[in-house]
Amino acid sequence: MVIRRVLAPRIDFGALRRELGLPDDYPQEARREADEAAAAPPRPAVDRTDIPLVTVDPPGSRDLDQAMHLSRRAGGGFRVRYAIADVAAHVRPGGALEEETWQRGQTVYLPDGNVPLHPHSLGEGAASLLPDVDRAAVLWTIDLDADGATTAVRLERALVRSRAQLDYPTVQVDADAGRLPEPIALLPEIGALLTARGLRRGAINLPIPEQDVEADGDGWRLVLRAPVPMEEHNAQISLLTGMAAADLMLAGGIGLLRTMPAPKPEAVQRLRAAAAPLGVHWPDEVSVGELLLGLDPGQPRDAAFVDQAAELMRSAAYTAFDGELPEQSTHGGVAAAYAHVTAPLRRLADRYATEVCLALHDGRAVPDWARAALPRLPAAMAATDRVASTASRGAIDLAEAVLLQHRVGQTFDAAVLDVTAPSNGRGNRPPGGTVALDDPPVRARCLGELTLGTRVRVRLVTADPATRSVAFELA
Repeated sequence: MVIRRVLAPRIDFGALRRELGLPDDYPQEARREADEAAAAPPRPAVDRTDIPLVTVDPPGSRDLDQAMHLSRRAGGGFRVRYAIADVAAHVRPGGALEEETWQRGQTVYLPDGNVPLHPHSLGEGAASLLPDVDRAAVLWTIDLDADGATTAVRLERALVRSRAQLDYPTVQVDADAGRLPEPIALLPEIGALLTARGLRRGAINLPIPEQDVEADGDGWRLVLRAPVPMEEHNAQISLLTGMAAADLMLAGGIGLLRTMPAPKPEAVQRLRAAAAPLGVHWPDEVSVGELLLGLDPGQPRDAAFVDQAAELMRSAAYTAFDGELPEQSTHGGVAAAYAHVTAPLRRLADRYATEVCLALHDGRAVPDWARAALPRLPAAMAATDRVASTASRGAIDLAEAVLLQHRVGQTFDAAVLDVTAPSNGRGNRPPGGTVALDDPPVRARCLGELTLGTRVRVRLVTADPATRSVAFELA
């Protein structure tokens, strides 16, 4: 669901690209390797093209990592078939293309065009799970009991064929009308079961609307969008697969986990203390995740509480191990061991983690090229995560500044999401915090004596596209 959208004039994102050192093209040898792989794509010996898989992605996507088919099992429970693009089958270890993907780390998304991890001939072509064509994939088959607990996991390289490319808005309309296509007809039921199991484990999902910049004719739209329920259900299938991958790695004593410390009790207590002043009722027996599930981030006080809860979700990292198991092996948001394996077209780490899982499942040695990559991946992914985050935030900051640059001095209605106490030390920081405007959908720094979760009137004092900065003061 789109909450709000506002038109902004033409914007040049070139300076942001240059500032981040984002590449314009691929080295000639890397592109040649990609084109050769695309011209002669792998055909695994195992044929699973009889499974009517479908993909579900944002509208217009071409880099399709995952396809699924959901069914009931005879005797009760469910079977989840989840095909993941087999990128490792297309990228030669030690080649120029592999080296270039290490330089990039992941696909960086910008409003005027993505900077992809792989050349389009692979990432949006021969390796992508596009409909009505045979593709090499790593097929996960995960059996669940009637309560959504995993009872069996199988993994194989296989030839697959997606029957349709679906998108979230259309799928949500079909779900609301009770006419989901057969391959994903069970997604709401299975997604709800997996969500409930996660909440019982202590999982936390922050219902934060996504802010984005989209092309609109000759200009751009600044959009604030809440995820539709089918997106959340789809995410549960990816989480299920990531947890199965982590279990394989931990049992085999080698792998790459996505980790994050569990929220500290004192942090949860601070959050609990913030609930009452914001009018958020938090019964003692209700977990953080359960509470967040029932909040409406469109309401100022709920939005402020969600913003405060984000402080619990810090220090996510990649953790490699080979032999001795890591001290930190779980992800606090998932409340379980978890690994990234479901987006290899867009994320470097998934290619190597998947190869580890295939070897462990088959009872064979992990290939040397994958094993050697594991200890290098945490630093590489941390660096590329910073670039991708800066690009995303920078694009939004620039769009906000361009949109507001001719409105300095005007006042707006806003909600207070966060409050920063004034500094009594050398910084001499004035009181202020973060506000979210009703219209346009802008979130920015505001000076003044603010009260968390209240509605206020604020005055725009700075909107500078050159520095990508926007600031307000309490009116």
